[in-house]
Amino acid sequence: MDIRQEQCPLDSRPRGAALAVTLVAALWVLAACSAGPTRSHSSPQPRTSGTSGTSGTSGTSGTSGTSGTSGTSGTSDASAPPRSSPAWLLTRSAASQLIADPAVRAKLQGALVYEILRPRQQRLVGITAKPVVTFASATALEDAVTGGRLPAGTYGVLYDPEAWSFTPVAEQRDPVQAATRAAAVAHAHGLRLIVAPALNLTTVLAPGRQQPRWRAFLDLNLVARLAAVADIVEIQAQSLERDTAAYTAFVRAATSQASAANPRVIMLAGLSTNPPGAPVDGQQLTAAIRATRSMVDGYWLNIPGQGPRCPTCNPPRPDIAIQILQSLP
Repeated sequence: MDIRQEQCPLDSRPRGAALAVTLVAALWVLAACSAGPTRSHSSPQPRTSGTSGTSGTSGTSGTSGTSGTSGTSGTSDASAPPRSSPAWLLTRSAASQLIADPAVRAKLQGALVYEILRPRQQRLVGITAKPVVTFASATALEDAVTGGRLPAGTYGVLYDPEAWSFTPVAEQRDPVQAATRAAAVAHAHGLRLIVAPALNLTTVLAPGRQQPRWRAFLDLNLVARLAAVADIVEIQAQSLERDTAAYTAFVRAATSQASAANPRVIMLAGLSTNPPGAPVDGQQLTAAIRATRSMVDGYWLNIPGQGPRCPTCNPPRPDIAIQILQSLP
C-alpha cells in the first residue's frame, strides 16, 4: 500500500510535529497492511468430479428441479457442524420416530441433519433437514437426476453400492467408476454426492480373503478412491459397533485414507440400533461415538426395518437411538 504525504516547507512546522505525523502514518500503514481478509462462510458449489478449484457456474438446474448453490468449489461444505456437534444422517422413517420425543426433537433442530428419502418420497414435516435421495444403483441415480425426478429443494443424492440385488453386478465390480459417473451428474445439477459403500463389496472385489472383512475393505483402498470424487463418504462400520476397539480402528484407518485422498471430504460413520446378530444396546453405540467423535463429522444413525434390504435385521429399536441422542451433550 502506497501512502503519499502532502509535502510542505521544512520551516513551516516544528521538527517534532513532523516526526510525530510521520510516525502515526507509518503505524497506520502497518496496521492496514497486516489485517487479513474476512473468511467467507457461504455454502460452496459442489466440486466438479475429479477436479478442484473455483467453480464458474451457479444457480438452479433447469432439469432436476433442485436448488443449486454458488460459491467456491473444492472446499468442504460450510454447513458442516463443528466437531463438537455431530451431523446426523437419518432415513425419513428414523427421523419420524426420533422427533416424537420432544427432547430429541429439540436437539436435532440444533444439529445438521441429512434426511434420506427414497425416490418419490416427500420430506418429513416437523424437522429442519437437508433432503438427500438414496439410490443403490448409479444408473438409476443418473436417470432420476437428469430426468428431473427429484423433489424440489433436494440437497444431494446418496449412492449406496452393496453386494445385493439392488446394485447392478457391473457396479459391484467397479463401484469407483460408478460413483465417478454419479458425481459428474450430481455436480452438474448442483447436488452433493454422498457415497456409502458396504463392507460386503469385498465378497465381489476380494473373494476368498481370510482376514476380517473390514481389513480386506481397507486393503482395497476403496474409501480413498471414493473420497476423491464424493462430497461426503459414509463408512458402514455398524457391524463392528459391538467391539469398540475394532470399530475405532476401522473408522480411524478409513478416515485417514479418505483425508489423504481429499482433505475436504466430509466423513460420516455408520451405527445401527438393530443390526443382524446379537442385540446391541445404547451403551455400546454411545461408546463407539465417544471413541470416534474426533475422527468424523457425524453419523448415520440407522433404525432399519425388517425387509428385503435387511432381511436378517433384528426388530427396530428407536428407543436406543433416543437414548443415545439424549445422552450426548
